[in-house]
Amino acid sequence: MEIFFWTCVFIVFYVFVGYGMLISILAKIKGTKPIETLGDEDLPEVTFLVAAYNEEEIIEEKIKNTLALDYPKDKLKIKIVTDGSNDGTNDIVSRFSEAELCFKPERAGKIAAVNRVMPSVESALTVFTDANVMINKDGLKNMIRHFQSNLVGAVSGEKTVLSKEEDSASSSGEGFYWKYESFLKRKDAEWNTLVGSAGELFAIRTHLYENIDTNTLIEDFVMTMKLSAKGYKVAYEPQALAMETGSANIEEETKRKVRISAGGIQAVIMLLPLLNLFKYGKLTFQYISHRALRWTLMPLALVGAFTSIFFLAPQGWPYDLIMRLELIFAILALAGYAMRNGETKIKALYIPYYFIYMHYCVVLGWIKYFRGKQQVTWDKAKRATPLQQVQSLN
Repeated sequence: MEIFFWTCVFIVFYVFVGYGMLISILAKIKGTKPIETLGDEDLPEVTFLVAAYNEEEIIEEKIKNTLALDYPKDKLKIKIVTDGSNDGTNDIVSRFSEAELCFKPERAGKIAAVNRVMPSVESALTVFTDANVMINKDGLKNMIRHFQSNLVGAVSGEKTVLSKEEDSASSSGEGFYWKYESFLKRKDAEWNTLVGSAGELFAIRTHLYENIDTNTLIEDFVMTMKLSAKGYKVAYEPQALAMETGSANIEEETKRKVRISAGGIQAVIMLLPLLNLFKYGKLTFQYISHRALRWTLMPLALVGAFTSIFFLAPQGWPYDLIMRLELIFAILALAGYAMRNGETKIKALYIPYYFIYMHYCVVLGWIKYFRGKQQVTWDKAKRATPLQQVQSLN
């Protein structure tokens, strides 16, 4: 029982603390070199590709935000893919001569829409971004400068979750999580390569794009991991901000997280060859430490550590102390759950709750994936804060 308990504790500690410490040390030993900023005359042509389904509430602001980026207008192309949209999205896009509308009546999912349009992209670089995120003015230039290295096949921006004081656990907890996640991404990229990319904002060399299986749930992650497996680096640009607000409430956040978790276990299965340490070396180490363990063993380790301590506590210190600490954490998580959709200024209460909640969603994702219930088409989650807040920080 002791071996089982400490194995579970090690997994939990390593995934959320140990790996962060280790990758920080490795990145510091390697060091980083500054990247030159390109002048307008040296910037390559870029195509912004936005897959949008029924986004009439936000698509106009998205196009305006893209046109306002500090990038030569003659080198910036915009393609809005609206397959299956049946609201006013197409009419709004059609009002902008700078944006090309790519529409097909049938809705087959985001990656099917992207696969369909990518052959028409002629620029050297393609930027993928979601309709509901806004990008800071210098963000595109900051991303593109990384492509000066021929080793770089893709560049990921920084997802930024904005929240107000009154936002619920879904916004506050998600914001805290992404701050730590951003730290890990920065260190991953400094040492070797980013481990996958979030779909909110990333760019690739267009000629490296390969059609992704249309049943893939987190295509952005799989796409960039396959690039890394081929020897390309996925760079990270923290000054390219993909700004969005958190989910409106925990129920809306659950829909999103369960889909991502289902995609995570699917990705682990699809990318099984990447577990070969002898072939992929550094990448395998990063992939297992930063992603695979989270999507597989973490929920089991949490349950194992929490339940086994009750059998060990009678043995005295340190098990009795650990049991008490676990119970305090559980009480704080319950307090966060009770206030998950309400208002509280004690944001720290959301962190224990959100931590447990994330892993609960992982388990739901497993169940949904193996039952074949998670589809590539889904209803987008409602957001907590009006778009105006995003715009004010852009």
